[in-house]
Amino acid sequence: MTEPSRRTLLRGLAGAGLGALAVPALAACGGADATPVASGPVDLRLWTHDPGYVTTFQTAVADPALTAGSRYEFAVNVTNAAPADIVTRMITQAVADGNTPDLAGVVIDQFPRVMVSSIAEHLFTDLTDIVAPFGDELLKLAPYSVDGKPYGLDSDNSISVLYYRQDVFAEHGVPEDVATWEELAEHGERLARDRDISLGMVSTGDNGSVVNAFLQLLLQRGGGAFDVSGELVLDSQEALEVLEFMTAGVRTGFLLALPDPYGSACAAALKSGRLAATVMPNWYNAYGLQANVPDQQGRWRMRTLPRFTGGGHIASTLGGTAFTVLKDKANTQAALELLGRVYLTREGQILRYRSGGYLPTLKSLYQDPELLGVENAYLGGQRVFDVYSRAAADLPLFYQAAGMQILTDVLGGPVLDALKGRTSPAAAIEAGIGAYRQQVKR
Repeated sequence: MTEPSRRTLLRGLAGAGLGALAVPALAACGGADATPVASGPVDLRLWTHDPGYVTTFQTAVADPALTAGSRYEFAVNVTNAAPADIVTRMITQAVADGNTPDLAGVVIDQFPRVMVSSIAEHLFTDLTDIVAPFGDELLKLAPYSVDGKPYGLDSDNSISVLYYRQDVFAEHGVPEDVATWEELAEHGERLARDRDISLGMVSTGDNGSVVNAFLQLLLQRGGGAFDVSGELVLDSQEALEVLEFMTAGVRTGFLLALPDPYGSACAAALKSGRLAATVMPNWYNAYGLQANVPDQQGRWRMRTLPRFTGGGHIASTLGGTAFTVLKDKANTQAALELLGRVYLTREGQILRYRSGGYLPTLKSLYQDPELLGVENAYLGGQRVFDVYSRAAADLPLFYQAAGMQILTDVLGGPVLDALKGRTSPAAAIEAGIGAYRQQVKR
């Protein structure tokens, strides 16, 4: 029997629903759709949600040092869209034989949508051969891999650290090198009681914010939502310990309950000094702290995370955007080459950090003299890669599965109930797992 074309398969997926989880496994797609461009001028269609990536790629194609020796003359034609719209439009355009992009930035929480029924396989180029020479040197492939095959390269290692007000710690006797979360919680309870100051936050808004705050600490503790095979692993001692820690922190005031880490309530807490420390990824420096409290420049510092006494890591991760290359297009080979130059070379990764603050995903660059010498003015001139290098060496892996968005939807409510004292942490986790099992039969 003749194998169905990729377009036919995608139509079938669309007819079953773009987020369907129970569509039968699909066969490999058919041949190429266009004659490859082998050399010369090439105008690559790039879809992204973030102006930082536009700047990165536009800077890259204009840099002779980065493009030297290429048989292509690169240009990028940018379309901006919301993260969810990018994935939806890619699939619908492929179904309709429309103009899909050559390069697309897929935000990490949207990638599970293409893990369903081999959609990633039908849309994107398998990057296995490209990343193979790097071995363990290349970080953060796990969230964008399906059946062991990577389909995207992340733009940022998204290392979660502890940001803290150095002046507040000094004034109130909180050691900057406090060893464990449990010890920091004792100081936090004291400051909350005596000074109305919290040393961390939890999210109580939408399901995504609630679950992200939980997962960030869960990954640090050594747990996770899914394992490498896509099996749910939330029924764990680590998950219970983390949610118990969070609920106790809210109860004592050590952790401040806020709708999300970016909104007006958080900005107010930062401005008033009510929130004097928080766990967030590297990009929160610019998008959270500098955006909301620029006048506090020089007061903030960062460090690796205190350990949990039960074990785990000294860092965590949250967020990310992977760039994918659409397969079987005239510009596929050119897009792969540009992606490799920007994402898999020292020069490209340093350009990404300089143009957008994106942390390297190549391990060796955390010991690169040029980056080790970087000082951050907002953080009082701190040499930030002294912290990032230690954190990157002990960063947990984050595995996703096709049901990740479903898990977020069903887990957010129970976790919020636990944080508000309406149910126990154990009952919340059990309720989330039960609801997930009802919707995803595996």
